Amino acid sequence: MNKSTLVSAIIMLSVGIGVGYVLFGNEMDSTENSANTQQSQVVTTGKEQPLFYRNAMNPSVTSPVPSKDSMGMDYVPVYAGESDSEAVLGTVQIDPVVVQNIGVRTSFAKRESMSRTIRASARVDFDEQNMARLHPKIEGWIEAVKVDKTGEKVEKNDVLVSIYSPKLVSTQQEYLLALNSLKSLQNSPFEDVRHGAKEMVESARERLVLLGVAEHQIDELEKTRKIKKQLHIHTPVEGTVIRIGSRQGQYVTPKTELYMVVDLSQVWVYADVYEYELPWIKVGDEVEMTLASVPGKTFAGRLAYIYPYAQSKTRTTQVRIIFDNPKQLLRPDMFAEVIIHSDVIENAVVIPAQAVIRSGERSQVFVVSAPGKFEPRLVTLGIESNGTVAVISGLAAGEEVVTSAQFMVDSESSLREATEKMLEQLQKQNSDETKMPAMDMPSVNDVKPKEQ
Repeated sequence: MNKSTLVSAIIMLSVGIGVGYVLFGNEMDSTENSANTQQSQVVTTGKEQPLFYRNAMNPSVTSPVPSKDSMGMDYVPVYAGESDSEAVLGTVQIDPVVVQNIGVRTSFAKRESMSRTIRASARVDFDEQNMARLHPKIEGWIEAVKVDKTGEKVEKNDVLVSIYSPKLVSTQQEYLLALNSLKSLQNSPFEDVRHGAKEMVESARERLVLLGVAEHQIDELEKTRKIKKQLHIHTPVEGTVIRIGSRQGQYVTPKTELYMVVDLSQVWVYADVYEYELPWIKVGDEVEMTLASVPGKTFAGRLAYIYPYAQSKTRTTQVRIIFDNPKQLLRPDMFAEVIIHSDVIENAVVIPAQAVIRSGERSQVFVVSAPGKFEPRLVTLGIESNGTVAVISGLAAGEEVVTSAQFMVDSESSLREATEKMLEQLQKQNSDETKMPAMDMPSVNDVKPKEQ
C-alpha cells in the first residue's frame, strides 16, 4: 500500500466516526433527556410529605421527624389517608382460604378477674415458739429420773428428775439459819437489827429460787425445817418429751441439756414457692394441706411468714404456714402437699397465654386489624394463671389476637418486613444512581490518526 492510499483510508475513517457521533449522539441525548423527564415526573407524582413517623415495632410511639428506635430501625412514614395497618411494618395480608387452611384461630382480649392456686410440696416441723430446752442451774448428780422415755406427754410443773447438789444443800442451810436468826431477833429493840435479819431471810430465799428450787419445796422447808438431799426439777411447759439428755447417776452441769419438750398442739409447715409464683402470695392467705398418712382429710391453715431470701440450689423461696394440731395427727418431718389460695385481681386485660410469642427480650402478639390482615404488636405482660396472662400495656380489651398458627404468621411477617426493607434499599440505590453525572463522549477532534 502506497502513501496516498493510506492517507485516503485515514480520511474515510475519520469521516465515518464524525457522522456516527452526529447521528447517535443526538439520539443518546434525547434518551437521557427522556429519562430525566420521566424521573422528574416520578418525583412530581410521588406521595406528599408524611404526616409523622411511627415506630415499626411499637405503633403507639410516633415522631414528627425521621428517627430510629433502640434497635436502629427507621421509623415508618405515615401519609395522609393511610390506614394504621398500612403504617405498621410487618403487617401481613393473608387470603381467607389460606388462613383457614393453616389453622389460624383467634380470641378477644377481655377484662376479667384473675386468681391463682399455688401448689407446693411441704414439710411439717415443730413450732419453734413452743419448744423448751431444760438445763440445770447447778452442778450435781441425777438421783432419780421420773420421765425416762421420749414421746411421753408431760403437764406443766410435772417432776422430771431429782438431783443432788452440795450447793443446794448449803443454800438450804443458809436459809434455815436466816430463819432462825430472824426468829430470835424479831423482838430486838433495835430496828436496824430486825431489818437486817429480814433481809438475810429474803436473800437466802432468793438464792434458792434462782437455783431452780420450786416454791412448794421452799414452803415445805420452812415448815419442816429439814434439809432435803434431793431437789426436784419441774417442766415449765406442757408438751411432749422429744429428747432426754441425762440418765440416773449422771453428773450434770448447767451445760447439760436434761430434756427437750415441745408443745405439738400447733405445728409449723414449710413450703417452697417458685419465683414466678411469689407475686401471687402474701401473709394471711388461706392454705389447705393434705397428707398421705391422713387420707381423705384436709387441714386448714394460714400463711404466716415469707422468708426474705431464696434457696440457692432450688431457686425457690420458703414460706411458713401455721396449722392447729389438736389431735396431733400432724407429726414433725412428715411430707405434705399444700394449696395456697391467693387473692383475686380484679379488672385485668386478659388474653390466652399461647397467643404470646416470646422472643428474648420482647413479647409480641398479632392483632387482627381487618379480615385476613394481621398486625404485629409489642405487649408488656403481667402475671399468668390457668393458661391466661394479663397484659399491662400494648393491647386493649376487645381487640382480637391470634392464638394458634401465630408462628407461621410471624414467619410471614418477618419475611414481609425484610422484603420491604430490601426494596427500600434498592429504591434508594436507584435514586442515587440517577443523580450521578453522565460520562462525556469522545469528540472527533480527539481522534488522531496513527502515525506511520
